[in-house]
Amino acid sequence: MATPDNSLQALKALVQSTTDLISQLENFLHSIATETAALPLPSSSPSPSALPPTSDTSSIDPLSLAHDSATLIKAHTTKISLLIINEPFTPSAIIKVLRELAAGPIPALASAVQICDSDKFTTVARQDLAWRCYRVLKELKSLVETIPLNGKVLPSAQKNGVRGEKGSMAATGVIWAACDDVILLQQLGVAGLLVKKVEEYRDTLKDILEELKEYSEEVDEDQDDDNDADPAEDGDVGSVADQLQNTHISTQEMLDQLMNPRTIPRGDPDKIRERLESCLKRLRLTTLLYTAIVKRRLKVVPALPSSTQSSVTRRLDEVFPLLKSLPHRFGELACAFYDLDRDGIDRTMDSCFFDAFAASEMLMKSWDGQRDEFTGWAEKFQVGIKTPN
Repeated sequence: MATPDNSLQALKALVQSTTDLISQLENFLHSIATETAALPLPSSSPSPSALPPTSDTSSIDPLSLAHDSATLIKAHTTKISLLIINEPFTPSAIIKVLRELAAGPIPALASAVQICDSDKFTTVARQDLAWRCYRVLKELKSLVETIPLNGKVLPSAQKNGVRGEKGSMAATGVIWAACDDVILLQQLGVAGLLVKKVEEYRDTLKDILEELKEYSEEVDEDQDDDNDADPAEDGDVGSVADQLQNTHISTQEMLDQLMNPRTIPRGDPDKIRERLESCLKRLRLTTLLYTAIVKRRLKVVPALPSSTQSSVTRRLDEVFPLLKSLPHRFGELACAFYDLDRDGIDRTMDSCFFDAFAASEMLMKSWDGQRDEFTGWAEKFQVGIKTPN
């Protein structure tokens, strides 16, 4: 069936304008998600139909707006996906779907992030929403760019993908998943999102704790008192180099020897094990701090926005960078132990536990500024984190 040239030209122009719009909004969302100076919404963007004609957006729930926009994008994506692979190829039908996307859910998704004010909903929620919406638009643009402009449906290779490349069907599934992440955010709410993040941070800390416990149980069996051990069995870089002459050693064996942590020497002249035992006690306390914060602070955080939102969101935005960075810092501390780096251990351990102490101090009082059950627990935590022995 022949396709009128004017329809193809209109489709080509609309595909270009739609991808341009998405690119501009991507930049806006990315600037928020990455904490760079937020770009303004493009002035050339169509006004999203999901927003009322008034400029007052204080009554609009950004998570609900994002939810509705993502739901529409998911539905429209399904239509595009089917239209570009099924005969007859109908440019007018694709044009209709693209126009609906560009006039409503695409700019509305960016508007949801714009009205998600950090002072009302926390910077954490604003950035998380921006990341999720950014991913939706990024994947949507990739699908729009695959729309055929030659009047024919996509060939099988572009539909199913070849040689590891993502076909249109797989691309559609990725967009659905990205939309579902945005939809889930409304179900979680701000408090649920904060709880989820801190629980993930705590789980990472628990993993590091388990790794260090296993490491503390390892014994250096290669260092005999008579020093008769073969130096090629020490597992260090030098011994691996020596074994390169041995044609029987496998690449995997060499990698294992290079990557495995060195065990603490029997003599332990730098008192690494003493430091490790102190670290394990205080790291265990830190994981308990995260659990207590979830239970006694985040699960009872006032609904946002609220009448006390300014102080609540400010406290949350002050403490979250510490809660987020501590798992990474403890990972660095574990590496210092594996390297038997005494100075690195002392430096990183002091920094980690200072930040854990600071996090407990920031959340010492309840959201209305009163002492409560968590306050007493946090004071005991602070004593333990300073004097673990």
